[in-house]
Amino acid sequence: MTTRLPFQDFRDLLARLPAGNDAAAARVRSLLATVEDPPGSLGRLNDLACWLARWSGRMPPAVQRPLVAIFAASNGVAGVSHRDSEWTRRAVERCSSGAAAVSTLCGAHDLSLKVFDLAVDLPTGDISREPALDERGCAATMAFGMETIAGGVDLICMGTLSAGASTVSAAIFRLLWGGDAAAWVRPTGDDDLRGRRMAAVETAAVLHSDASGDPFEVLRRVGGREFAAMAGAILSARTERVPVILDGPAATAAAAVLHALDPAAIEHCILASAATYEGHARAVERLGLKPLLDIGAGEGDGVAAALAALVVRSAAQLVPARRAGH
Repeated sequence: MTTRLPFQDFRDLLARLPAGNDAAAARVRSLLATVEDPPGSLGRLNDLACWLARWSGRMPPAVQRPLVAIFAASNGVAGVSHRDSEWTRRAVERCSSGAAAVSTLCGAHDLSLKVFDLAVDLPTGDISREPALDERGCAATMAFGMETIAGGVDLICMGTLSAGASTVSAAIFRLLWGGDAAAWVRPTGDDDLRGRRMAAVETAAVLHSDASGDPFEVLRRVGGREFAAMAGAILSARTERVPVILDGPAATAAAAVLHALDPAAIEHCILASAATYEGHARAVERLGLKPLLDIGAGEGDGVAAALAALVVRSAAQLVPARRAGH
């Protein structure tokens, strides 16, 4: 009996990704042409409505069960953040209690919010010394992430709450695309801290250099549980025709793993807000993502994603429903 490798199921899914519904997108564009006065006056709202129709396949497009999903975990790489697992634990509690900004936005605008605690009290391996996860643990976390869209979600917004996540994101970008650590690491006013971040990323890149040819290996060697869960959620969303809004560098890095396997794998994704530092902006450009907002709130905590979801919902509401079937 042949034993399937841990990532084989995900490779199989990538090999049969459903295409977008171009007919639905064209129909929406045609319908919006009847309400745009002058033509083009809706700007990107037109594109968003078409994007939603293309990837949901719904006519008219609608956002009725949106979910803001926040993935929380602890990364074991040491000395790269002023934050730690205790900070992450408190942030999770603030979200769950309704005290966080994203909680306020979701409550005010009928957006479901779920915070996924991915063993916050159990840090992954230190990527500068060892793999973050073993193969089965990474695959199991991806499978867990795939369940995020269960229950009829029709738009999923992904963010993170994790100390050290931007450094781990930089390590993923470095292994996938090369360059030096300085190109990907987030700047900081503390030169010593930035130096530690760059050293950790470069050390991890050398230690795990044999993984660079397999994006799934990059994910499990230098990613954390939140990265694996988001990669699984993005892939599952594509197979179930659920459009995705990404928020922050960690969600971008999870998408980058899938993009490296198949550039078409993230065509159903948009980015909530413009990058707030050069390394993330460089990654966004590599992926061909066009940020929806530019409000200086693209850190990944879900705030930008929630606001972006409201814009997407509004774009869908502009489509003349009474003519959708004619």
